[in-house]
Amino acid sequence: MDQLRAIRYFSKVAETGSFTKAASSFAVPPSSLSRRVADLEKSLGATLLKRSTRVVKLTEVGRIYYSQMQDILHQLEQSNETVRSYQAKPMGQLRISSMVGFGERILMPLLGEFSERYPEIILDVSLSDELSSLGRDDIDIAIRGGYAPNERVLAIRLMDNEFIPVAAPGYLAEVGTPQNVMELRHHKGLYFRTPNGPSPWLCNIDGQWHDVSGPVVAVSNNGRWLAEKAIAGHGIMMAPRWALTSYVESGELQELFFDRVLYITQNMDLAVYLLYQKQGYLVPKVKAAVDFLVARVQGKY
Repeated sequence: MDQLRAIRYFSKVAETGSFTKAASSFAVPPSSLSRRVADLEKSLGATLLKRSTRVVKLTEVGRIYYSQMQDILHQLEQSNETVRSYQAKPMGQLRISSMVGFGERILMPLLGEFSERYPEIILDVSLSDELSSLGRDDIDIAIRGGYAPNERVLAIRLMDNEFIPVAAPGYLAEVGTPQNVMELRHHKGLYFRTPNGPSPWLCNIDGQWHDVSGPVVAVSNNGRWLAEKAIAGHGIMMAPRWALTSYVESGELQELFFDRVLYITQNMDLAVYLLYQKQGYLVPKVKAAVDFLVARVQGKY
């Protein structure tokens, strides 16, 4: 027995005083509605309605049951309305995970505008360079650098993630500016630690990959701290261009140029990706965030 439907039928009979009128409001045969109400009474072991040829009235226990069911039906309708609203406009908690550097420099400054536009969305933002799974970690949107992942998610390329070598003018004045990539092996290195380990300095010469990493001075997954070490003259570092632009423009760090391009991986097509599960885009809060971030980041970088 569909108890909820039977309760709705019973309530309508109580309100109209007629099986025929109640059946008409649900567009079902009176006999069908009557059977469902009778099944409800049987399951409860109580008579809820007094039936006669002219009128239908509530019994004493029927009045108690009707009163309690109205509260439940009202709460159910409110819950249904909440779900309909949730699916109709951007609202609710939105969980975003971003790599630290991107989060601090690009994502966070954009979220103020996003919150003004969508005040009913509660932002839950975590910054981490650890790898995460959208499904396992209950994340709506993840922003990661590297290359498009193999997991079953949608990946939108937000921007290039070109790594460039930099050093402080003071460091270069003291030890000299390396003129070719092989000279880097004799320079102090500040290395970013990824989930797969410290990122090396690599170059491709005549189809062969060479590791030209210099002696390690420091390793960290905190790009800002490494940049401060580089500014203080402790060595050469490689980091995404977007993370170093302000330091290079201010003159605190100087970009190094060689006859060969430096990489941190043999996969040369690095990028920053926005990841989300396909079905998540059907939820207004996720769609709003994806569309907003893609428009803002792709349009600027």
